[in-house]
Amino acid sequence: MAASRYRRFLRLCEEWPLDETKRGRDLGAYLRQRVAQAFREGENTQIAEPEACDQMYESLARLHSNYYKHKYPRPRETSFSGLSLEEYKLILSTDTLDEFKEMDKGVWKKLQERFAPRNPEEKHKAWARALSRPRT
Repeated sequence: MAASRYRRFLRLCEEWPLDETKRGRDLGAYLRQRVAQAFREGENTQIAEPEACDQMYESLARLHSNYYKHKYPRPRETSFSGLSLEEYKLILSTDTLDEFKEMDKGVWKKLQERFAPRNPEEKHKAWARALSRPRT
């Protein structure tokens, strides 16, 4: 019985697409890694909880087949932001997220340098200056 479960998971892994734009964060790659961990001995792996294993497979199979997308169709293919699927894919790609991190890092470094104390006395002065400035 474990052999058939193993083969079903392998088939699901083969069918699950990989998204190259999400290096290190792709669900398909994570699924392959988890199946390899769970079935270390391949078809000879002993499954402690077969019901939980079957339930996990069925849940993943429903996701892969877009069961819920078909069961609950959306009236429009947009979201609250008005962006398209392609625009979301571009924004959520690893390269774009890395660019956002670089932009944020510049601002963070400026703030660190501005408020970083050189000695305990300067620490007090820096905080006093920051607190005395009018808020906008």
